[in-house]
Amino acid sequence: MCGRFTLTKTSKEIAQAFSVSEPPSWQPKYNIVPTDWVLALVKSGSDRPWQLRYLRWGLIPPWAKDNKIASKLINARAETLIEKPSFRQALRSRRCLILADGFYEWRKEVSGHRHPYYFHLEGRPIFTFAGLWETWQPKQGEVISSCTIITTPANAQMQPYHHRMPVLLGEEAYHDWLDPTKTKPDEILPLLQDQTKLRMDCYPVGLQVNSPAHDEPDCIKPLPSELEETAIAFLP
Repeated sequence: MCGRFTLTKTSKEIAQAFSVSEPPSWQPKYNIVPTDWVLALVKSGSDRPWQLRYLRWGLIPPWAKDNKIASKLINARAETLIEKPSFRQALRSRRCLILADGFYEWRKEVSGHRHPYYFHLEGRPIFTFAGLWETWQPKQGEVISSCTIITTPANAQMQPYHHRMPVLLGEEAYHDWLDPTKTKPDEILPLLQDQTKLRMDCYPVGLQVNSPAHDEPDCIKPLPSELEETAIAFLP
């Protein structure tokens, strides 16, 4: 799964990375948690350019009675997207690219406790998770636009940490993934690229990231080697 991630870049850096002139204002985030607002690329029409917009993490389907379901739909399994009522329509017409530059996963220690690790691409560039989004109208209040991150079975690098991982899409897939004219599963699902060749750097970080309220640069600070040796002993 993917339960925490980061986007530590500034609005200017984001605008340069995706060639947009007016990105939403963004303050670097070191510990994005479910129900937080995230930045995503969407395309609302075939004749319109990509747009950066805020989405709330945790999908709320249009038919939901309330927004409590969001916490259960932060991730969507790639293998069952066309089977699940929560995701089926969004897969056809509301796909998005969720911006990130790293994510966390927890590995089980001999003691039974789990320790956080931080994963990122070399050089820590911005990358994108394959995502789906929806709009939901409560009985009272404004429309909420929300999203979910698509996951897939873990590759060899991730398997010691978790049996699943988020789907990272390369730039070559951006256009087709966001293309609203592509609505058939056989056009869309192959874009959820095989992650077996993906290689990310990772290292252990401090336990402060466990707190959803803690969103500071020290969340991604590597754990000192002397602490790593004494605090982390992993199951084989």
